[in-house]
Amino acid sequence: MVGRNVRRIRLEKRLTQEQFAEQSGFTQQYLSGLERGRRNPTIVSLYEIALALGVEHVALVIPDDEAVKEEGRRLKPDGNEMNVLRTHAQVRHPTKSVRPRAKQVRKES
Repeated sequence: MVGRNVRRIRLEKRLTQEQFAEQSGFTQQYLSGLERGRRNPTIVSLYEIALALGVEHVALVIPDDEAVKEEGRRLKPDGNEMNVLRTHAQVRHPTKSVRPRAKQVRKES
């Protein structure tokens, strides 16, 4: 998500990776890895990248449309909302039936 936002904003400002690398002080290789999702920036790097792009640091971590779509696909791969409710046991043993536990009621003394 951060990498896609960096790339989107960089392209909006019509900067190549090389130009942005020179402007930001980061290497072109680092920026390339970041944009491809291969690197995760530290908080300090995130702030410095935002500063170099002329945007607030929050703009780099706000989910874009593609991130929202990916999250939707991850949570509901076949469109069935019930998949979101699958338990860890069902993931590990998909053939086992897992029943919800009944609430335990404490006896008052």
